[in-house]
Amino acid sequence: MTTATTAPATTPPTTTASATTPSATTPSVSTPPASTPTARTAGGRRRGHLHDLESEAVHILREVAGQFDRPVVLFSGGKDSVVVLHLARKAFHPAPVPFVLLHVDTGHNFPEVLEFRDRAVQRAGARLIVAAVQDWIDDGRLAERPDGTRNPLQTVPLVDTIVEQRFDAVIGGARRDEEKARAKERIFSLRDAFGGWDPRRQRPELWDLYNGRHAPGEHVRVFPLSNWTELDVWSYIRAEGIELPEIYYAHERPVFRRDGMWLTPGDWGGPRPGETVERRSVRYRTVGDMSCTGAVESAAADVAAVIEEIRATRITERGATRADDRLTEAAMEDRKREGYF
Repeated sequence: MTTATTAPATTPPTTTASATTPSATTPSVSTPPASTPTARTAGGRRRGHLHDLESEAVHILREVAGQFDRPVVLFSGGKDSVVVLHLARKAFHPAPVPFVLLHVDTGHNFPEVLEFRDRAVQRAGARLIVAAVQDWIDDGRLAERPDGTRNPLQTVPLVDTIVEQRFDAVIGGARRDEEKARAKERIFSLRDAFGGWDPRRQRPELWDLYNGRHAPGEHVRVFPLSNWTELDVWSYIRAEGIELPEIYYAHERPVFRRDGMWLTPGDWGGPRPGETVERRSVRYRTVGDMSCTGAVESAAADVAAVIEEIRATRITERGATRADDRLTEAAMEDRKREGYF
């Protein structure tokens, strides 16, 4: 069982999944997001399709606030969840974000990302709930996998927390361009009482109409970035001046080669005998567990260089760097049916 931690009065509190929600210090409503709502660039020109994507996402987030009683945002500190939080701040400014944040912490996350996560939550004046996979292992509800990875173990803590906290809408940063199972999922995705996704139960989404109706015990996963691409996300990050964890940019770090990917050594079980650790200039296109997220060799040290690198690539970020998606052809869909993100 997890324990509750309350931050100082000026810091948004962090609670665990099983804790009673404490009161959080309300941020000053006069403090806008890092970038105030605008549809124009510094030169006065409209941003074109980025403005359309932003408007769609803001509309979706406001629909969630209007249709659901207890929505939550999945927030890991990765680039997509950072963009979702930024959009939420713009959608409801000058009021505070009306959503709680949730992170399922496997214990194998990159330290740089966790540190950034906490700073971002404090800056946004939000409240974060952390569901630690280790707590589920300690009390016997989960068991460690032979391969050492904990990424697939996130599903049980996620669904348990949704049920325990009675969340009826769960907002995530998944995009259709990432992976084929995500490509066919709706923006408002109905999940059953066990968090499972059934593609046959998907509802039509006509124009900008979203149906959030669900039976007691069910909930809806919501993906406001569904129509964005990796290039769109980075272009928006540049346009809005959004800060990200440093590992998204080129840096030197010790890595070893496994299954065509550069992985970071760690307590999760790498490297194995015969796998040589060496220092390389790398960056991460996506941020998951250290055990299943590969780095790419790169010299892109700033946003502009990353954008140029993405323009030249022909492999999706998950296809290039996520070992958990390579288990089977239907690995992601199988996990979604079990309740995964």
